[in-house]
Amino acid sequence: MHVAIIGAYGSAGVAAAQVLADREDVELTLIDGGDPGGGLCILRGCMPSKEVYSAGAHRFQARHDDRLSGTPTVDLDAVIDRKNDHIEDFASHRRAAVHDLADREGVEFIDERATLREDRTVTVDDLELDADYVLVATGSQPNVPDLPGLDGVPYSTSDEVLDATDFGDSGIVMGFGYVGVEMAPYLAEAGGMDLTVIEHDARPLDEADDVFGDAMADIYREAFGIDIRTNVAELSVESGPAGDVRLSVEHESGREETFEAEELFVFTGRRPTLPAGIEELGLDPSPGWVEDTMQANGDPQVFVIGDANGREPILHVAKEQGFLAAENVLRHARGDELRSYENTHHHVIFSGLGVYPYTRVGYSADAAAEAGLDSVTVTRRAADDGVFETKDVPEGLARLVVATDGTVLGYQGLHYQADAMAKTMQVIIECGLSVDDIPDRAYHPTTPEILDGLLREAGDAIE
Repeated sequence: MHVAIIGAYGSAGVAAAQVLADREDVELTLIDGGDPGGGLCILRGCMPSKEVYSAGAHRFQARHDDRLSGTPTVDLDAVIDRKNDHIEDFASHRRAAVHDLADREGVEFIDERATLREDRTVTVDDLELDADYVLVATGSQPNVPDLPGLDGVPYSTSDEVLDATDFGDSGIVMGFGYVGVEMAPYLAEAGGMDLTVIEHDARPLDEADDVFGDAMADIYREAFGIDIRTNVAELSVESGPAGDVRLSVEHESGREETFEAEELFVFTGRRPTLPAGIEELGLDPSPGWVEDTMQANGDPQVFVIGDANGREPILHVAKEQGFLAAENVLRHARGDELRSYENTHHHVIFSGLGVYPYTRVGYSADAAAEAGLDSVTVTRRAADDGVFETKDVPEGLARLVVATDGTVLGYQGLHYQADAMAKTMQVIIECGLSVDDIPDRAYHPTTPEILDGLLREAGDAIE
């Protein structure tokens, strides 16, 4: 059985390859022409973004601590140099891991870009490979909307921001999903920009209960000085006489307005990157084109994993899908029933430069209600626990959703170190623990005290 993995350097491709590489019944071809190669998370996503945010976070915390004098300046050249050094090191380790797999018997690595043909034929330069199964793990790229005038003005996506060593005095941000939510504070803090953000909805954080989106907007306005315009849609953009940009928008009321700034940032999400020739396989990469088994509609022997399937562009999801797809390839070849990908909602957004990250594990209150679950919800402000005051990060809140029998269904946090609590809450929720199963033990003064408070309040509410 011949399996070809297109996009072998990425997290999803590597995960699938690890399952298949030692199978005696599998001839495995790993294909990736990425330059320098290493996968999206390492090169343009999770790792470099957190590297640059950390510099802004240090400045932000120093600037807000009235026990310190003076505000440090972020050396953007040093930030990018260090980022590049670290990323090249991480990427070289990823490349080495893939090449080590290719040293195994029955495994080959091809350092080129692939094109798909009918009947699952993969062409790489003059080479043709007849694959029984194809795994597409080619990642994603910034999504640029079809906005009148956009092709005639300069703009930056997240890719350009991660390499920028200089910013103008003012900027307009289009897109306030997870990319914009993370990038905007960096531009304001490290870049020193006066920012106007265009938000289509009433608040950011679509996956969160409203109180978290409102709290995030308050933090961004008050702590970062970002002007967030809500319930506004873009109409067109054009260049101004001084080389600036002018963005025309329409408010919910129908009123039109024009914003001017030196720079335009397009953070309107990401879209799948797919290999050439995908349509020749009879596949239609439209919404819903990939089944829960990771099989593409139209060919059960083509699996699409990670960002490429457009389902949930999150690193840990890509890895889980890679493992599952490889196992499903083996099941399909044996004629066994395939497994569907199911996961507990588990997201972390490094909002507020990671000083005030947003985390959701399991159900939000709104999601529990939509699912018809009988539950109670308790909410606690970070300022309710003195530890956040002592660490000079008093903003934010946390929320727990608990079934009436005490089973913990979901957690949300928008506060200092909320990201560090994600794993604890994942264990609690995925193991089906009750509030009574969790020891009431606070290691004072540590930020997980907010969890102890939530658990106590949830227990009291159930009683």
